[in-house]
Amino acid sequence: MANSKLTTYLILIICSCFTVPSTAKTSTLVQEIKQQSQVQDKEPFVGVNLGTDVSDLLSATDLVSFLQVQKISHIRLYDANQDILKALAKTKIRVIISVPNNQLLAIGSSNTTAASWIDRYVVAYYPETLITGIAVGDEVLTTVPSSAPLLLPAIQSLYGALVAANLHTQIKVSTPHAASIILDTFPPSQAYFNQSLTSVMVPLLQFLSRTDSPLMMNLYPYYVFMENKGVVPLDNSLFKPLTPSKEMVDPNTLLHYTNVLDAMIDAAYVSMKNLNVTDVVVLVTESGWPSKGDSKEPYATKDNADTYNSNLIKHVLDRSGTPLHPEITSSVYIYELFNEDLRSPPVSEANWGLFYSNSTPVYLLHVSGSGTFLANDTTNQTFCIAMDGIDSKTLQTALDWACGPGRANCSEIQPGESCYQPNNVKNHASYAFDSYYQMEGKASGSCDFKGVAMITTTDPSHGSCVFPGSKMVSNKTRTVLNSTEVSGAAERLKFNTFHGSQISATTVAFCILLLIPFVTTR
Repeated sequence: MANSKLTTYLILIICSCFTVPSTAKTSTLVQEIKQQSQVQDKEPFVGVNLGTDVSDLLSATDLVSFLQVQKISHIRLYDANQDILKALAKTKIRVIISVPNNQLLAIGSSNTTAASWIDRYVVAYYPETLITGIAVGDEVLTTVPSSAPLLLPAIQSLYGALVAANLHTQIKVSTPHAASIILDTFPPSQAYFNQSLTSVMVPLLQFLSRTDSPLMMNLYPYYVFMENKGVVPLDNSLFKPLTPSKEMVDPNTLLHYTNVLDAMIDAAYVSMKNLNVTDVVVLVTESGWPSKGDSKEPYATKDNADTYNSNLIKHVLDRSGTPLHPEITSSVYIYELFNEDLRSPPVSEANWGLFYSNSTPVYLLHVSGSGTFLANDTTNQTFCIAMDGIDSKTLQTALDWACGPGRANCSEIQPGESCYQPNNVKNHASYAFDSYYQMEGKASGSCDFKGVAMITTTDPSHGSCVFPGSKMVSNKTRTVLNSTEVSGAAERLKFNTFHGSQISATTVAFCILLLIPFVTTR
């Protein structure tokens, strides 16, 4: 009898540990994710834009794994890529999808087409994929003004389709605008919408107010600075700390502005108030700073891009609002995740990304103390290597400087030493660059070498050749993980059993512990 009870108990333990998740449990998980997202979206956040003019874009699965590693919880797509929407399912990553400008005519002139679009790109994926908004077109009023009459009908048709699907309270519909639709942005108290757009803006704002949707604005202090050099100081554009004498003061309100972005946001609020709309919040759908430009854009540098985006993240997560509305902090989507190397000139157009297309950071953001957003700041396992595609002569010049005036330790790349092979300029330059970078404490600007070096989270050590950064991390005894590979592996580190159900290693270990007393007493 005792043996029978013991057997029964063991069976119960095993069954409870390896029960196949039911559909009800899966549904509960989806509901929990959905509820959590609704709570979190009430707090200000920083998201990223995902452009796809990239020659070697990650697969949808690898992209989502990368987003998870980087702790990115909000993204904006410029279309409604179905592979990405599918890969985002059950990840807790919130996404704004978009209707491209070339689809406005079809959707704006046909409720049936709008309903089909919602069925295909929203209903088919929500709520497993957390679609939070639909951006209808992009800067339509300024880039394709001929489509302006179609904009509001397209928005209303899509909203009507969401109402029919009972999703209109969860998913907001709006359209991103260029900052140029607002005139006289400083002082903010004098700002107003371009009057030629009034016939569109008034009913649009009334719609946004009625549906509790945001005014989407693409705001770039970089362009304000470039267009007003000598008037707008660089420090104000980069969120750098200012003395009171350098703060911009609105003479009508006497409000002090320590940065350009706050002034641009308040200009939008004043412009809306001038049209009798006071209950619509501003969502910054694009903001950023280029890391590289041609001779006409000398302020497009890695240091400035790092400073702007790092300070932008801190500013949003500090939840300090704006001088006019300290109670409201606008969420911001950084432009953008990857450098889009296929973009047309000028050079800066291809250099707005936080990462290269191979997932290595263009520069390391300094956002410590502002949560876990963007893990490329928290890993600290970074290396400096030579970029691909640089000619040998240019690399040799940089290598000579690093090993000479730069005083990098280049002993390991001498003949017969562990890092001499492969014997080529790129390999030797990478070692010398990393030596200098680590010697300088990974300081901002120490991995550049006149634009021929880049930072990577992938350990470049090979065979018996251990790079300086790897030595510093763990004194030659290490397990190296590439942060762009971890997430996919982490998701796959589960025991696959019983018709594809996934049992975590922790669960298995717990069950074994429960069984130990019975095994040891027999």
